[in-house]
Amino acid sequence: MQHDEHCDSLEIILASLALSLEGADLGVVVPTCPRWDVLKLLSHLGGIHRWCGAMVAAVAQERIDQRSSKPERDAMVSWFNEGGRSLVATLRAADPDAAMYAWGADQHVRFWSRRQLHEAAIHQFDICNAYGIPFDMPSAVAADGVDEFLDNVASAGYFAPNVAELRGNGESIHLHATDAEGEWLIHLGPQGFTYEHGHGKGTVAVRGPIADLALLMWGRRHLEDPCFESFGDVGLMQHWIANSAL
Repeated sequence: MQHDEHCDSLEIILASLALSLEGADLGVVVPTCPRWDVLKLLSHLGGIHRWCGAMVAAVAQERIDQRSSKPERDAMVSWFNEGGRSLVATLRAADPDAAMYAWGADQHVRFWSRRQLHEAAIHQFDICNAYGIPFDMPSAVAADGVDEFLDNVASAGYFAPNVAELRGNGESIHLHATDAEGEWLIHLGPQGFTYEHGHGKGTVAVRGPIADLALLMWGRRHLEDPCFESFGDVGLMQHWIANSAL
């Protein structure tokens, strides 16, 4: 997926969230975000939208420390929706190839359109799960989400120090989507990990629907869930999951 596609998909997700939130109880607990209710999740995500929008608008070369004032409870949904629309507009107007600060490997504006898409997709799952309503992640978004996670997790050490443990002695993890195109082979070496697309025999293999594989990467699915089949050294996959949690 490219920058424009990331913006399009982000806009679709935020529009879907807006519909889900109409008249909703914001006090509902979000099981996949411990100690949060929907109100807290919207406050978190709406603040990120405004922070990211300010960063991209300024094409910031260093991280901007900006905190948004939060609205009263009754105004939270409209505040959240307004911030999402503003973020999409800012991303669309920006040059995706412009160099700027990013915490991941790709130090360009396009990092942020991709990052905000997948941040929104995962939190859309959180909200749908909290309300018990259907959740659908398009295959293209899910596959790009696995790539995005693997592209960036090694750079997350400043806020997730356990990622330094994503290393090994030649072991490998094979992820295989069962309902769409998508296979990944993650190689664990003494200095860290690399990955490639394609089929191969891994030390451990995990098969499942593409959206569930993306959710597994982000800790929203569990290896024991019935949507997955695992083969080989399951302990290696458990090690990956425990140390890649962001």
